[in-house]
Amino acid sequence: MSATDPAVAAPPTLPQIFLAFSKVGLTSFGGGLSGWMMREFVQQRRWLSESDFLSGLALAQSFPGVNVVNLAIWIGFRLRGGPGALLGGLGITVPPMLVAIAAAALFARLAQSHGLHVAMAGVAAAAAAVGVSLQTGLRAARRALQGWAPAAVMGVTFAAIFLLRLPLLWVVGVMAPLSIGIAYSRLRRRERQA
Repeated sequence: MSATDPAVAAPPTLPQIFLAFSKVGLTSFGGGLSGWMMREFVQQRRWLSESDFLSGLALAQSFPGVNVVNLAIWIGFRLRGGPGALLGGLGITVPPMLVAIAAAALFARLAQSHGLHVAMAGVAAAAAAVGVSLQTGLRAARRALQGWAPAAVMGVTFAAIFLLRLPLLWVVGVMAPLSIGIAYSRLRRRERQA
């Protein structure tokens, strides 16, 4: 640990490792999870020093597979050996996988729903600001931006998450319905004009 790293907290328990990685997996959207993991495990929980985290990130990127899963396994191993590695890997993958399976099953049932298509169009404006990759975010923004209202939603979402550092789920919980409402009203207006 370098002189600039804050003191590292006591090692967590195995359930704490699983729950922490589950939280990261369930509350992180659109990529850039290594940044979320650094904030969670270095800055907030202080389970690792910044230099240890960055060493682990470099190692995780040098192996095949998904970088954040590799990193979760490395962090878990660093904290509690083999059992920690197993729970870190399971925590980052299993809970979001279960949510994705449930969402896929729900979407399959609602695939022909007009309301679902409107909702997904509305979510696009809020989701565009969530992406950490600038290129991906700009491409999504070009598709989602069709007037000042979606641009305002995107700007407020970006500011809330990245500048004010509000919890992602709260921001999406507020902005997604607003964005859906905007998309729905625009769609209705276009239908009336046609």
